[in-house]
Amino acid sequence: MTDVHSRETRSYNMSRIRSKNTKPELIVRKYLFNKGFRYRVNVKKLPGKPDIVFTKYKTVIFINGCFWHGHENCPKAHIPKTKTEWWTEKIRKNQERDLQEHTLLKQQGWRVLVVWECQLVPKKREQTLLALEGVLSGQILEFYRKTQSYIRETNELPQVAEPELPYNSPRNTME
Repeated sequence: MTDVHSRETRSYNMSRIRSKNTKPELIVRKYLFNKGFRYRVNVKKLPGKPDIVFTKYKTVIFINGCFWHGHENCPKAHIPKTKTEWWTEKIRKNQERDLQEHTLLKQQGWRVLVVWECQLVPKKREQTLLALEGVLSGQILEFYRKTQSYIRETNELPQVAEPELPYNSPRNTME
């Protein structure tokens, strides 16, 4: 089946598809910011240029479009009826690239979270965002639990209080 648009029109349409500041990204970023989380956006030094980066906690979030990243069993991830072979190959390559980038990040010690576009539809949005907040809060707590405790070499504890006096006994007063 041939394309219904001319080559120039199709090229123009495709050039208007954004890869940054998409609606799903803005929904997640606004929610996290309002909950007090601070993050970096699209850090170029990291593999895959993650959408949201928590550098202190070594956690990244990718917010993937179901169509472009081939979300399995999702109605939004259908293959177009025109150029099906080309689209199948393109989405397969996107999935391979995603897997490589996630593996690289994990090898570097990063935690990788993925939020799918279909998880942010109004019916599922609150549940998804609350779950994301819970995961991030847990990772922050884990980060702060790694602090070293003090180790005492002896079992004797220093005495901090004054010695106890019997009830109604005269106290030492300064004369």
